[in-house]
Amino acid sequence: MRDRHHLLVHGATFAAVDDRGDISGVRGGGSPDGLFVRDARHLSRWQLTVDGALPEVLTPVSDGDGTRCVLVPRGGRQEPPAHTLFREQAVGDGSFAESLRVTSNRPVPTTVRLAITADADFTDQFELRADHRTYTKSGAVRSRHVLDDGLEFGYRRGEWRSVTTITAEPAPDGVEETGTGARRMVWTLELPPHGTAELLVRVIGRPHGDRRALRVPRDPAALNEHLLALEGEFVEGVAFPTGWPELAAACARGLSDLAALQVPATGPDGEELKVPAAGAPWFLTLLGRDALITSLFALPYRPRLAAATLPALAATQATVAGTHSVAQPGKIVHEVRHGELAHFGQVPYGRYYGSVDATPLFLVLLGAYVEQTGDTGMARRLERNARAAVGWMLDHGGLTSRGYLVYRADKGGLANQNWKDSPGAICSADGSRPVGTVTAAGAQGYAYDALRRTAWVARTVWADETYAALLEQAAADLRDRFQRDFWMHGSGFPALALDGEGRQVDALASDAGHLLWSGLLDKEYGEKVGRRLLEPDFFSGWGVRTLAAGQAAYHPLSYHRGSVWPHDNALIALGLARYGLHDEARAVAHGLVDAATAGGHRLPEVLAGYGRDTHPEPVPYPHACVRESRSAAAPLALLTAVGGA
Repeated sequence: MRDRHHLLVHGATFAAVDDRGDISGVRGGGSPDGLFVRDARHLSRWQLTVDGALPEVLTPVSDGDGTRCVLVPRGGRQEPPAHTLFREQAVGDGSFAESLRVTSNRPVPTTVRLAITADADFTDQFELRADHRTYTKSGAVRSRHVLDDGLEFGYRRGEWRSVTTITAEPAPDGVEETGTGARRMVWTLELPPHGTAELLVRVIGRPHGDRRALRVPRDPAALNEHLLALEGEFVEGVAFPTGWPELAAACARGLSDLAALQVPATGPDGEELKVPAAGAPWFLTLLGRDALITSLFALPYRPRLAAATLPALAATQATVAGTHSVAQPGKIVHEVRHGELAHFGQVPYGRYYGSVDATPLFLVLLGAYVEQTGDTGMARRLERNARAAVGWMLDHGGLTSRGYLVYRADKGGLANQNWKDSPGAICSADGSRPVGTVTAAGAQGYAYDALRRTAWVARTVWADETYAALLEQAAADLRDRFQRDFWMHGSGFPALALDGEGRQVDALASDAGHLLWSGLLDKEYGEKVGRRLLEPDFFSGWGVRTLAAGQAAYHPLSYHRGSVWPHDNALIALGLARYGLHDEARAVAHGLVDAATAGGHRLPEVLAGYGRDTHPEPVPYPHACVRESRSAAAPLALLTAVGGA
């Protein structure tokens, strides 16, 4: 990570450490540091000292599934280090392990005093965001207990309970208080001439409500072996393009990341599932839109993601209305959180439904999954959920009453509820924001595709011809309305949105490419849009910008007003291919693959919008998720769009 944090991810657990492998417990900023399990920080400090001082970094932590670094005590050229420390760390499911190997560089016996200062503040991730919000936590109590072989930190607030347990081999010689709440575990190691001593420390984080029998990790190597086995299984059997090794490498890297980003979920019958989390560090949880798009991208190669995502979202589908959660019957969940603040209702995201597009995307994935796999059993099992989702689109969503899917800003949650969900992301070319209900263009494309795919399922699986015909007519009517109301004849491009009065929000935005993916535009309009997206104000050389440069609203370092999103571009590439614009699709694919190659074959959540003509390396976006499921799956979508070209 760009602020010298290095990320280790395994399921719903991640650790962010610095170049030494330490955790400082910094609050706020671009990214959190610590060991996190299900939205709570189970280690807020983890600092190694040698003979009372921080060691110097000889080889800094390297990014990977596990971390290794080499440290030495502070000294100078005339005073070579008395010993060298080899530090290795890894995370597992709710666990963290560290091994320390200390090797003497002297021909005489040496004594080394090692110490690890540890603390667990159990801070909710929402408290660490740089939005200056504070939360009252009345009655919260932290505890610290010395064990025979380590430490245990506890936290309780009402019925909420969390525990972090630290054990070591050998056991520490002592545990010291620090005056800050942290505890310092101390070892005195006697090293023979050029001898070695080893230390193994294990951490288990048990969040509230987790009753699983967690296994104490043997060591970092064992955790890494387990994760590598998962990654290998995800990659195995996928036919990568032999003529385009860079795309093949990006696909392999993406599949490996998807293996690490699987988090637990529950199906309609209580079955345990693993679904793709949105991304680390901030969104290591189920987000409906993200999981659906990821599963769609991976569907031809790893249909198991869709097979888990669909029932997991069906199980969390809203059945009643909720003011704070923005729930409405039939609506698909936007975000699921397991942390303390969600538990006590201090943030609305325990189950939050502030998304206008997760519901149609659920139907798109269901139809695509049945078509791809022939698994009609899934369509039968989820028929009630699918009909409820269609009902939401027609009723609460606005298709019947307003002619489109619409949303209003949620004061307690998200101002925008389409994929560009940051404040101000939906704007006119001059940067002004729409007033009243918002009708986002991309969501209408998803709704059109959802109606058509569900009509096909109704006809071929449910044997309901009347319902199929009704949905097909609704889709045709939506297409006609859209091209009448959204098309801006002066610019030859669809509007980004309509405001509450039906006026066009006239920014030129990448969302138009999503309309190609869904097939909402007729051939003439679609080809015009596709070619326009490859003009220099849109196409940076690394990908299509979210907003075309030259507009007053454009900013290359804005989250949604000029940046380049890999998943956005993957959808665009699929749409270009759908409309027969294969040269344009290849241009987008090559830009993204080149960006991935520059980043070790991994695509981040988002890149800055600076052009390749003036910046020969892709410029990072400052606060991007480094591991993000939609970006990890994007190379697979490119492979679908252009093959190995």
